[in-house]
Amino acid sequence: MSPPAGAEIIDLRGRIARPGFIDNHTHIVAGGLQLSRVQLRDAASPREFAERIAAHAKKLGSGAWITGGSWDEQRWDPPRLPSREVIDAVTRETPVFVSRLDIHMGLANSLALQLAGITRETPDPPGGTIARDPNGEPTGILKDAAMKIVEAKIPPPTLDERVAAIRAALREAAKFGITSLCDMSWTDAYDDLRAYQRIESELTARVNLFTPIAQYRKLVDASIEKGFGSDRLRIGRLKAFADGSLGSSTAAFFDPYADDPANRGLVMDEMADGSIARWARDADAHNLQIAIHAIGDRANADVLAIYESIPDSRSRRFRIEHAQHLNASLVERFARAGVIASMQPYHAADDGRWAETKIGAARVPWTYAIRSLLDAGVCVTFGSDWPVAPLDPLLGIRAATTRLTIDGRPFVPEQKITFDEALRCYTENNAYALFAEHEIGRIAPGMLADIVVLSEDDAHVDLTIFDGRVIFNRPQ
Repeated sequence: MSPPAGAEIIDLRGRIARPGFIDNHTHIVAGGLQLSRVQLRDAASPREFAERIAAHAKKLGSGAWITGGSWDEQRWDPPRLPSREVIDAVTRETPVFVSRLDIHMGLANSLALQLAGITRETPDPPGGTIARDPNGEPTGILKDAAMKIVEAKIPPPTLDERVAAIRAALREAAKFGITSLCDMSWTDAYDDLRAYQRIESELTARVNLFTPIAQYRKLVDASIEKGFGSDRLRIGRLKAFADGSLGSSTAAFFDPYADDPANRGLVMDEMADGSIARWARDADAHNLQIAIHAIGDRANADVLAIYESIPDSRSRRFRIEHAQHLNASLVERFARAGVIASMQPYHAADDGRWAETKIGAARVPWTYAIRSLLDAGVCVTFGSDWPVAPLDPLLGIRAATTRLTIDGRPFVPEQKITFDEALRCYTENNAYALFAEHEIGRIAPGMLADIVVLSEDDAHVDLTIFDGRVIFNRPQ
């Protein structure tokens, strides 16, 4: 059969065409903005950390906020949290609030703390922690809900800045073969939605925008259900938080942290008071899809209990975002309830360097238990959590198939999966999780023409095709 007139013929020279990658969990506007903000992820010491912030302060001028960062104190020798004293000398006229790479902890300088009104008398907010020195003074480290005190003082991005961030982020996504994604937007999700709407016709990935569950009545009142929109922009999906993160020691566990016996993590206030359970049940009754962030085993158990309380939950395709620290009983509950494990495998390569220090040897075998979940029949999906982790799906696939940490050590190798299984987690399984298995995730007649071509050694994306159009072609 000859191709239609005007069709472009691409010789793959023996390479394999695969379905375009679907990223199950990104923060597109935040990631796009981060591309132009201070870069701290690979800062190798507190000194380099401070030097990069000082250079950025000079570029911005006094008064302008320094944000972004994605710092990782585990790269430092010895690993230790930064404090405001590390950066105060170089930012006296510049307010700073830079986040840790997991976005569950941030560092404020003294000026930012002053602008936010945080003093030694300020109490910890529900679901958050203000770190303090032995004298009771704030160190500048704020965890989870405490971060909002400073964030409320930072001017939000304008609509034009959001649009520019989306465009920049989608250029990055195209380089990595990503043709569909889930944007887990934060408190300003409806501002992000306006930005997406402004450029919907030029989007080069199919965007599924998840909005905060606390605002679900906006969708209900507008008679919006899951999957509402076009094949390029859809809403009707909700995101909530049950706990924090392992790196910030705020993930909620049944047992204490091995390196902090007085700490079992933080349960988010809206989870603890039952609000999320009530919202989830009502949102589900209005045909909205629910996804809840849960890192620690206690948080996963609490979220599963919510889903298990909703009749016929298997047909809802409920999601737990991250599902990082489980046990045999929790895996069985995922399978019985048909809950989707929405995981980001690069975190295993990153956290695996120090996870045992945090939670001890007995819990580590159930960390990022991808093999166990798949063997139990659970639908596992993959993504990046960008900008918390790199956007490239091939890095996630490598982490899932090798179980090597970023410094080259094996981490729970019995949880390895195959290359083909990892591909399905990035394609077919993600499509299923979005109720889109008849549109994307496979190459077949009638499916949307979203395709990725990898190099012969599967090390790079050579070609990305979105909606039948080449959007990225790697220079050879």
